[in-house]
Amino acid sequence: CQQQSSSSMPLSTIHNWQISWTPLLVLGYLFYLLLGAMVFQLLEKQAEIHFWDQFQLEKLKFLQNYTCLDRQALEQFVQVLMEAWEKGVNPEGNSTNPSNWDFSNSFFFAGTVVTTIGYGNLSPSTVAGQIFCVFYALFGVPLNLTFLNQLGKGLNAHLITLERWVLKPGRAQVQLAIFLTTGTLLFLVFPPLVFSYVEGWSYGEGFYFTFITLSTIGFGDYVVGTNPNKHYIPVYRSLTAIWIIFGLAWLALVFNVGADLMEKFLRLKWHKPDLTLAEGATIKLEDEPEQPRIHIPS
Repeated sequence: CQQQSSSSMPLSTIHNWQISWTPLLVLGYLFYLLLGAMVFQLLEKQAEIHFWDQFQLEKLKFLQNYTCLDRQALEQFVQVLMEAWEKGVNPEGNSTNPSNWDFSNSFFFAGTVVTTIGYGNLSPSTVAGQIFCVFYALFGVPLNLTFLNQLGKGLNAHLITLERWVLKPGRAQVQLAIFLTTGTLLFLVFPPLVFSYVEGWSYGEGFYFTFITLSTIGFGDYVVGTNPNKHYIPVYRSLTAIWIIFGLAWLALVFNVGADLMEKFLRLKWHKPDLTLAEGATIKLEDEPEQPRIHIPS
């Protein structure tokens, strides 16, 4: 009887542990969102007001210089520019701008669909294109996740498991450091140099674009190959799409390591590993079965 009660204790202990730290995780998650909202508001609101005032001033100057136009005509022209931008047409430049739907750009767009990056600067405008995009994403997103899972397994096949590296001393930690350092150089440090040279961005802007893209956040404020005043090689965006695929797999592994370390930290902080029974016996929680850890953040 005593043996049966001992074997049943870990389940109840796991249940109590989940009750104890899950609300704290929820509160921490909400606090993190609220903190981010306050910081973004503090950093960006004044700049937005400044840009808005500057834009209104420029419109007034434009109307003063061209008295044949009235405010309504100017507002209609601004609306035309906004609609053109939403359709993927850059209002800058002239009629010689390259098409947004040549093969290289279409290949890049297909990659942003299946990887769920979705920059938002380009989207299908025809009904047929929109319907095809829905079904293309419906089958393409699972296919992309499967491909990235296999690619991630191949990246760390010779290193066993990232989670075990962190816990093992010696050469395993050296291998982990090499893996993280090499990936950081290939996917986060060197690419901004290329983008800065080709696109004319600063290194900070290139690094910002790199991380926002590989994390699948994809705001769309910076997108490669869209400057009408620059001449890009035909395969530029296609090569960028291939870089994105491999970078997604690497960064997903890094995110998974971070998530695992955070879970282990919460377990150690909010859970007592040893429980003493009334009879004086000590019971330890059994490890949870390993689950596939490689996934793509969305």
